[in-house]
Amino acid sequence: MSILKRLTRAGGPEGGNEEGNGVAHGNGLHRLAEVRRLQEVSRRTIGRRLNIEVAEVRQQEDPATDLPLSKLYAWQKALGVPVSELLIESDEGLSEPLLRRAQLVRLMKTALSIRDEAEAGDVSVLANTLVDQLIELMPELRGVSAWHLVGRRRGLSELGVAAERSVSGGVFVDLD
Repeated sequence: MSILKRLTRAGGPEGGNEEGNGVAHGNGLHRLAEVRRLQEVSRRTIGRRLNIEVAEVRQQEDPATDLPLSKLYAWQKALGVPVSELLIESDEGLSEPLLRRAQLVRLMKTALSIRDEAEAGDVSVLANTLVDQLIELMPELRGVSAWHLVGRRRGLSELGVAAERSVSGGVFVDLD
């Protein structure tokens, strides 16, 4: 969970600049100022840690400033947070090439499962043809294995084996 999400859930400060004006995540490239405020570090302290003037800290904090990775890693070290916390997360999900690859892998697993379960005959020939065509489309699918056919999927209302196991009372310790 990101620092922002943790502090927001805990009732801590939310994003925005020193005057309280929020920065729209859709317009920015990073959230240096937001993380700096959440870490309760002043611009002067960041300037000392990065060996730069406060005016340059202010300029780098602008979410529209396109910073090189070396500067992002310097900020990451100065703030003591993972570099991923400094970047704005995309709400778009997987990129188009990754999405297509994931879809082809699932399709290949299904084709291999059909091929493995098919008796010799027309279905087996069609499954082999489908597997060959998928490998032609994406050669790295050659190493993909079929879906696991052991057991069955549980429904949403069914509990797994872990829910049936008992736990001794000594496991729960008061940490206060």
